[in-house]
Amino acid sequence: MLLTGIIFHSVAYAQEIETPMQEVNEDDLGDVTDAFQENFFEALKQKGIENYEKAVLALKNCEKLQPENPVVHFELGKNYKHLKNYDAAVESLQKANRLKTNQEWVLVELLEVYKLNNDFEPAILIAKKLVSFDNKYQNDLADLYFRLQKYNELLTLLDRLDAELGISEFRLGLRQQIYSLTNNTSARIQTLRDAIKANPENEMNYLNLVFVYSEEGMEKEAFSAAEEMRNKFPTSTVVHLALYKFYLDANNTDGALDSMKKVLSAEEIDPESKFKVLNDFLNFVNENPEFDDELKEVTEIFANIENSPGIYQKLGEYFLVKDQKEQALRYFELGLEQNIDNYELLKNTLLLQLDLSRFEPAAELSSEGLEIFPGQPLLYLINGIALNSQKQYSKAEQILTIGLDYVIENKKMEFEFMEQLIISYNGMGNSGKASEFQEKANDLNKTIN
Repeated sequence: MLLTGIIFHSVAYAQEIETPMQEVNEDDLGDVTDAFQENFFEALKQKGIENYEKAVLALKNCEKLQPENPVVHFELGKNYKHLKNYDAAVESLQKANRLKTNQEWVLVELLEVYKLNNDFEPAILIAKKLVSFDNKYQNDLADLYFRLQKYNELLTLLDRLDAELGISEFRLGLRQQIYSLTNNTSARIQTLRDAIKANPENEMNYLNLVFVYSEEGMEKEAFSAAEEMRNKFPTSTVVHLALYKFYLDANNTDGALDSMKKVLSAEEIDPESKFKVLNDFLNFVNENPEFDDELKEVTEIFANIENSPGIYQKLGEYFLVKDQKEQALRYFELGLEQNIDNYELLKNTLLLQLDLSRFEPAAELSSEGLEIFPGQPLLYLINGIALNSQKQYSKAEQILTIGLDYVIENKKMEFEFMEQLIISYNGMGNSGKASEFQEKANDLNKTIN
């Protein structure tokens, strides 16, 4: 997972590199007439307010006055790009390039348009020209090779750059993804081994090596790499992202718990990785219920450090599957304290409160939920059930009547509303209304069955 994160971050980095565009000023225009200048700066104004069609019209007037002015065609290209008329943008930018050859600011814009249009072959030619201006465009070239699956050319480029500049995380990530896509496991492993030799202080190279071994089912090698990493970095917490799994698989619960506690307490490890650790332990405890107390301990560590309501929902669902409803409700309610806007969690909590006859908190919570989700009929129904159960029949009748209007093409729920309204009217001593809704409920029930 961490390896994939590094790779996609690296590729995204290549795609997101931006070179500031050179803005045009009067000196760039050369000797121009007042009419030309008026139209040109009108075009810049319209482009500034994102009115690209009017900017193009103004620039077309400039083109009539000075058809060989490269700046006009450059600006036309930029406006066509914003209009997503990429063919016209390429045509204008190519003309600007012919009129004023090999200007970096024109080539950068042309490269961007080619990439936006997924036209990668000509983009490669432009990127190669840009490399002569600045080596930073090597990243663009590498990205284009990758997109076109020209892996041999890309690996050759990466080799040259590594030799010239040393190993970088970006290029290492690209290599790893190439080897993964081409199923070249030995090359993936060798690349990481080389990276460890070149930069032995980088923990992530060791960890990625562990994961590559694990993916390939090379468990002995993976554990050995993890131990090597722990020896190299005795105070590292990151290494325990790998070790806890080995300990779990080996039924070394003490070792697994120790590793998990270190992972869950570590500020430098992201919440998603921690959640994966906790989820693995949930699955372990599901098969080994004698470790429930340990599960609670590591969960509390995670929740306190990350302040994450999502973990409470996950644990609530876990205990619900085990039919430990009191425990499940406790975690659901803890989650809602942090995230009342989670409708799924709110719904599950309310249904469990009703199941456990917690009618007063169910009435309060469903009322609070209706302020956030006023169009959810289930919340009206739960609120009505909770109020009826507390013999607050008048309040229940009011809320159920409102909620019934929100029920659309759900006969079963409509029937449940009517059942509750019958309870409300009987409780209020309104036998006429109760009979009326009983008749409606009976008719509706026939269509359900």
